[in-house]
Amino acid sequence: MPDLVAVLLPPRAAAPVITGAWAAGQAVLPLDPRAPGPELRARLAALRPTHLVDASGRVTRRGGVPAPDGVAAVVATSGTTGRAKGVELTAAGIEASALASSAALGTGPGDHWLACVPLHGVAGLAVLARAMHGGLALTVHDGFDAGAVMAEPGVTVASLVPTTLERLLAAGRPRLATVLLGGAPVPPGLLERAAAAGLRVVTSYGLTETFGGVALDGRPIAGARLRLDEGQIKVRGPMVMRGYAGDPAATAAALDPDGWLATGDRGEFRADGRLRVTGRLGDLVITGGVNVVPDEVEAVLAEHPGVADVGVAGRPDPEWGELVVAWVVPADPADPPELAALRAFAAERLAPAKAPRALVLVDALPRNGGGKLLRRLLPDPAPGGNVAGSR
Repeated sequence: MPDLVAVLLPPRAAAPVITGAWAAGQAVLPLDPRAPGPELRARLAALRPTHLVDASGRVTRRGGVPAPDGVAAVVATSGTTGRAKGVELTAAGIEASALASSAALGTGPGDHWLACVPLHGVAGLAVLARAMHGGLALTVHDGFDAGAVMAEPGVTVASLVPTTLERLLAAGRPRLATVLLGGAPVPPGLLERAAAAGLRVVTSYGLTETFGGVALDGRPIAGARLRLDEGQIKVRGPMVMRGYAGDPAATAAALDPDGWLATGDRGEFRADGRLRVTGRLGDLVITGGVNVVPDEVEAVLAEHPGVADVGVAGRPDPEWGELVVAWVVPADPADPPELAALRAFAAERLAPAKAPRALVLVDALPRNGGGKLLRRLLPDPAPGGNVAGSR
């Protein structure tokens, strides 16, 4: 059984430790060096690595539990639920994902990866794996900085989330040729602006449990199979996790006996066979008997000129069952949009029941490192203040 090496280092220092551990047949547990102490201690206690590489580069033997045979990474994730899990990813699955996604991207000799996403998540680990298994050049930044990316010579491909792509485009014409984009829904117009700047953008769909992208531009990578089960996206393939560390019940709930992973995401297949992700199953709002998909409403409200950022979710209501609530970051805090204006704007594009019935103005929305909205952390509407309602 391989050692499980916890890596608590900034990305530049972490990258050679991670790839070195993989080359030696060890498993890695990458951790966020910026995480607060209580969170780090809880994850170390729950996942019990055998060794820890700390910020000084010192290796400490902890007497923990080795990883199961074949496992090359355990990635700590709480997803959108808040309950921490350790996702066990196999060496064979990581290699299969790296080779298949590289083939789908069309990267090869002469390409140069830039890793400017965190390495404690699968987006960053996947960049390391693609460079390692493809024999490609790799440059690692300790975080995303648009100016640093613009100034980096020779890089041709990077993995970004919509927020960082927006910042990169605002900084000028990037040197990159290709961007692999994932982690959150793509805002309206972003792909068009990227194309106008000469960037090829490939959208990615995947989870921590699939070592990142299993569908690029809606099409499964080699070895990955996708299907819909009552609207839920399910995935099967070598890149799918072995299971959740020390949690057989959670593993059994996510993986069926045939190896199909229940993603918890809703989707549909377009006429051309491409997958379209429509939201999370648990996020569906049922108001007055009408099913409302928050992502759909968010995409419409995001086009309103008075909205800088928006999240949509449901809240209990005695009359409607649930209210559709919009949390909005105003483009101009001194002149925020009013609920009536947002409802009218939405009603031009959506069925009336899908328009928000309550508005909460906020300074920022809770998002994870990949840009995904954490709906469970949205503050509950309260009477008065910056909350309004309409019937």
